Amino acid sequence: MRARSLTDLVLLVFVVLFFVFMLAPILIVVLISFTSASFAAFPIPGWSLRWFARIFEYQPFIDALLVSFTLAIVATLLSCVIGIPASLYLARARAGWANAVSTFLLSPLSMPMIVIGFASLFFLSQIGIGVSFTALVITHTVVCLPYVLRTVTAVYRSIPPSYEEAARILGASPLVTFREVTLPLIRSGIAAGCLFSFLTSFDNLPVSYFFGSSQTNTLPVVMLSYMEHQFDPSIAALSTLQLLLAVGALIVADRVYGIHKMTVAT
Repeated sequence: MRARSLTDLVLLVFVVLFFVFMLAPILIVVLISFTSASFAAFPIPGWSLRWFARIFEYQPFIDALLVSFTLAIVATLLSCVIGIPASLYLARARAGWANAVSTFLLSPLSMPMIVIGFASLFFLSQIGIGVSFTALVITHTVVCLPYVLRTVTAVYRSIPPSYEEAARILGASPLVTFREVTLPLIRSGIAAGCLFSFLTSFDNLPVSYFFGSSQTNTLPVVMLSYMEHQFDPSIAALSTLQLLLAVGALIVADRVYGIHKMTVAT
């Protein structure tokens, strides 16, 4: 019993230290964003909201934020347009090639982002698209597609085929069956895929860096460029807002669908 208690105590200390190690840097960044000093340092000498105001005063931040939002929304929508039909087909397919296609579509998850960005730059430049918002949309869709595909496929495979068969027997067309039966059942998977897709696109740096220009710079690229020349806490304030965006999205998803259902789906 003593040995077991000692083991439990060591495990508890390890878990606590692990979470402190993971969360302490995030907490420090959040605290620095409220500093009154003109440089990033911890502990902070005082409290101020001046660096949050700096975000709205620096026009490149605002322009990049709009680009990132637009890009994330478009990439997420395209991922759904491509990923949902592919998931519905591949989840029920029994042919051997279906697994190969599924593995191919999920392959961006196992590839370094910088490799995807570098290869996409060469390929898209070769076919005449080059550095443009269209190139960003294509590349981000490739990166975001696996999240929609994986979550929707996982949910759809857990649904008995008899539900759709019953609807077809009762005279429902394929479109009506999808709208009235399939779509409500896979809605949590779609929501999870959209959430992961949006956050992945919005925070992506390695891929976006290769397609940066005065019109297509995303927020992570502008933040990196800003840090190369200045070291004030405005980046910490901007990071805090990004953190609030992610947390807010998770809270909304939890209230609408429930994190438990989305976690089981994935």
